[in-house]
Amino acid sequence: MHQLLTWISETALQLVNTMGIWGIWLGMILESACIPIPSEVIMLSGGWLVAQGSLTFLEVAIAGIFGNLLGSVIAYYIGKAGGRRLLEKYGKYILMNEHHLEQSERWFKRYGESTVFFTRMLPFIRTFISLPAGIAGMKAWKFIVFTALGCIPWNLALVYLGYRLGDNWSIVEQYIRPISYTVCGIVLLLLLWWLVRRYRMISSSRNKKR
Repeated sequence: MHQLLTWISETALQLVNTMGIWGIWLGMILESACIPIPSEVIMLSGGWLVAQGSLTFLEVAIAGIFGNLLGSVIAYYIGKAGGRRLLEKYGKYILMNEHHLEQSERWFKRYGESTVFFTRMLPFIRTFISLPAGIAGMKAWKFIVFTALGCIPWNLALVYLGYRLGDNWSIVEQYIRPISYTVCGIVLLLLLWWLVRRYRMISSSRNKKR
């Protein structure tokens, strides 16, 4: 896991260094469309380019924010158009049936709008939050508004930090990366716990029927 995340971070940095403003825009689209590219690396390095005079603060901020929004909208509509059918068709392979999906949708309809806002500033989780929003049928305009409200301050803060730190911007990324690892680990452990729990429940149900 550590080697994979390191490789992803280095790839994101190379993308920005090679393509400049377009690399920032593309990287943020990918990160928001469920490709786990760390926005910390992208936007902090963008702030460093501002400090070097290669780009302006406004250019980097706009590229990051609009890339963030576009990628999120893409993932949202993927979830809205086909996410539910895909889960209904293949969900059994991860021990999820239609009943569990309906429970998830009810939960998201109750808490989903605020979830979209708050998770935009959480490592790893923000990458995938758009899919359940689409699957749950959250209204598009609300999704876009909450996504914008969450991603604008996050992107501006990262660009500013990268700009202020200049050549030392990677120091912040080194502190953020362990947090990302921790969150990833927690999410994976929770997923594993849920899968084991579902497997035991299904096995127990089958044994009772026999």
